[in-house]
Amino acid sequence: MFEQFAAGAREAVTAALGEAARRGDRRIGTEHLLLGVLHEPGSARVLGTDLERARAALDALDQSALAAVGVDVQGVERTPTPPSRKRTPFTSGARAVLPRALAETRKAGSRRIAPEHLLLALLDCEQPDPVGELMARLDIDRAAVRNRIRSAGS
Repeated sequence: MFEQFAAGAREAVTAALGEAARRGDRRIGTEHLLLGVLHEPGSARVLGTDLERARAALDALDQSALAAVGVDVQGVERTPTPPSRKRTPFTSGARAVLPRALAETRKAGSRRIAPEHLLLALLDCEQPDPVGELMARLDIDRAAVRNRIRSAGS
């Protein structure tokens, strides 16, 4: 499927891999895909947020989840995951986004998956999916974002 990705979408997935490593995560999840898409300024404008704000919101979600089970992480630094020779696997949620992005690509009459197709597929993820939680925390209006993407494509 990755051969159907346009350069921008490939860069977003590569950035997602970097985001997962930066956070010390061993798998690429939907939240990492969103962070990867946010590396592109156009996607950040459409979403009405930026990469730093999304990173901070994701960190806050992690802290509140850990606090809910009695783990205090104040003052604890994250250790980035060292590069591995193995491919970093996708979570099942992130794997499910890829065929939806392809469907969005076909719906738009395009031949290659672009970052906006990934973003449209991510907008379909509901809570408790990590990206659903993250979008709720960022107060992203999913319908408005969909409309902006689709009107920009026409």
